[in-house]
Amino acid sequence: MPWDERTVKDCRIEFKFLSSKEGVNFSLLCDRFGISRKTGYKWLSRDEMEDLSRRPKTSPNRTPTKVEAIILETASTYPSWGARKLRTSLVRQGVQGVPAASTVVDILKRNGVTRSVQMPPGPWQRFEHLEPNHLWQMDFKGHFPTMEARCHPLTVLDDCSRFALCVQACQDQKTQTVKERLTGVFERYGLPWAILCDNGSPWGSESSHGLTPLGVWLMRLGVEVWHGRAYHPQTQGKLERFHRTFKLEALQGKVFRSFLECQNAFDSFRHIYNHVRPHQALDMQTPAVRYQTSQRSFPSELAQPEYDAGWEPRKVHHPGIVLFKGLRLDVPQALIGQTVGLQQVSEHLIDARFYTQTIKTIDLRDYKNV
Repeated sequence: MPWDERTVKDCRIEFKFLSSKEGVNFSLLCDRFGISRKTGYKWLSRDEMEDLSRRPKTSPNRTPTKVEAIILETASTYPSWGARKLRTSLVRQGVQGVPAASTVVDILKRNGVTRSVQMPPGPWQRFEHLEPNHLWQMDFKGHFPTMEARCHPLTVLDDCSRFALCVQACQDQKTQTVKERLTGVFERYGLPWAILCDNGSPWGSESSHGLTPLGVWLMRLGVEVWHGRAYHPQTQGKLERFHRTFKLEALQGKVFRSFLECQNAFDSFRHIYNHVRPHQALDMQTPAVRYQTSQRSFPSELAQPEYDAGWEPRKVHHPGIVLFKGLRLDVPQALIGQTVGLQQVSEHLIDARFYTQTIKTIDLRDYKNV
């Protein structure tokens, strides 16, 4: 059969014209047009030859127009949120008639609202501490320029609840700057049992001389300092994921004129992240629902270290040595002026501890008598 380029409308018009001829065989005409007699009579009864809409007269299950408008408004307010987060947020606000997440996706597509498609994750295993404040994760987000100077965002995240304890705009990454910001965090939320950092200044590292003044200060507060494996950012995976959200929702496409403008944006993001944004890893709860402040208050004065029986206290002298059984043993220089505890654990090995944290294992065979 040759290709017929006529439209359906043209065929119907022609059929109606031919059927009006005197003496036409209606059944034969229908057969030639490839339609039934019932369809032929239907075409004759219609004045308009365009296809009629197949849309049902009523749609009882259709999402109400008002709810669609709320969905679109919320999607505009939080452009990086997916359908699940949007739906959970609206249900939590008490909006009636919120459809399933799949329907929210259809509503967004129908109105030209796009969302970035995330690839499904590969095999993984999540590790998290069971209680808030058992472990915090801390790092600087990559710095960026403002009209005043470069901004270095300092971020602190609770490992269990993902609660963002700190998102501070800093002018540098120096020890004193971090101490000042952490002091404010400790005064509001209390002390954690440990803080996980990466390697390098001002955090320190796992190397034998990697302790820094910031680490010493934290240890004097009774906060253990942990370090991730070098070149393995996945050790701080929760904070890395937080940084991705922070960049997308607070930094991307924005130019800041001042540090005050930065901090206002950071504070707004932190509130939304902690109290509004549903978190998929928390069964769509917000971090604030899981978090509670620490029972360990920030002290007004730092206590001096006390060591149990079997540990011999020794003062650290310049340039980072302690005297022990006629030997000059090396310890981190950041401990100069502090008192460490030493304990011989075998014929050749000595553990050095500062407060409750072992800072080094010393091999006596590496030293000569004084």
